Amino acid sequence: MKYQKELEVAIQAVRAAANVCRRVQQNLVSADTLEKQDKSPVTVADFAAQAIVCAYLHQAMPLDPVVGEEDSLDLQNHDQAPLRHAVVTHVAEEMEGDLDEAQVMNWIDHGNADATHERFWTLDPIDGTKGFLRGQQYAIALALIEKGEVVLGVLGCPNLNVGEQRGCLLTATTDSQTRIYPLDDVNDQGQVMHIDQLGEASQARFCESVESGHSNQSEAAQIAQLLGIEAQPYRIDSQCKYAAVARNDASIYLRLPTDAAYQEKIWDHAAGKIIVEAAGGQVTDMHGQPLDFSRGRFLDANQGVVATGGGIHQQVVDAIKQVRG
Repeated sequence: MKYQKELEVAIQAVRAAANVCRRVQQNLVSADTLEKQDKSPVTVADFAAQAIVCAYLHQAMPLDPVVGEEDSLDLQNHDQAPLRHAVVTHVAEEMEGDLDEAQVMNWIDHGNADATHERFWTLDPIDGTKGFLRGQQYAIALALIEKGEVVLGVLGCPNLNVGEQRGCLLTATTDSQTRIYPLDDVNDQGQVMHIDQLGEASQARFCESVESGHSNQSEAAQIAQLLGIEAQPYRIDSQCKYAAVARNDASIYLRLPTDAAYQEKIWDHAAGKIIVEAAGGQVTDMHGQPLDFSRGRFLDANQGVVATGGGIHQQVVDAIKQVRG
């Protein structure tokens, strides 16, 4: 397999980041976290996960740029010292080393590359902030992009079960099928994922965000009605929605913009896209156009996202056009 080394390192990095995120969730998230609108636990997990993934990538492939979501400048202010200390502590615990603050900040900032290189990684260290704080679904999403094409994706879902085991890891490359692994079992060889082939969109089930602000759910309901879909939506946070389509928990994931000016970010979709496609699904924007990852940090040539399983993609795109005019 062409990307064997990259895939092995990416799996190790995402597993290590998931370990930290779980510890932060267990130790820092309390019952009143959401009530107080306290986002400090997810901030710690976000920065720690980015530091760990960037450390793994830099040590194995030092010339590869990383386009991440976080910047250590947000931790440098004096009043951020407690958060900064917590990030360093959690990273040091996972990396099993005596790390100083500067090293951890440097790892975070290794993820500040421009998305203009011929080859680069893109990372969302925690996708699904509110899912994380609720103790529900969130994802660590890592992808490799070459010449504007996603060629590798790893999606870590710490709270999404595979069988009876808590947490799963999904992987895909351009020359391999999607595989799913228990997150904690490093010896498991994984299972190949095949998306069920549906003849009609009416047989499908929608996958929607728990947070209604992330996508236009009223339009999605109209589209479902137009397609004759009667099944209740499968609601789940984060890029776990891509995992849900790859696993046949649902067959359609729509992200319909609530603001015409909104531009999707590459790290929110790169890993999920290749995981669905390598399992036999299809991912485009809402006009049926391929997602263009060659234009920097944003998918500014696209509007919305449609991911489907089976042969129903065009039916869904046509229904979107009819509902949105």
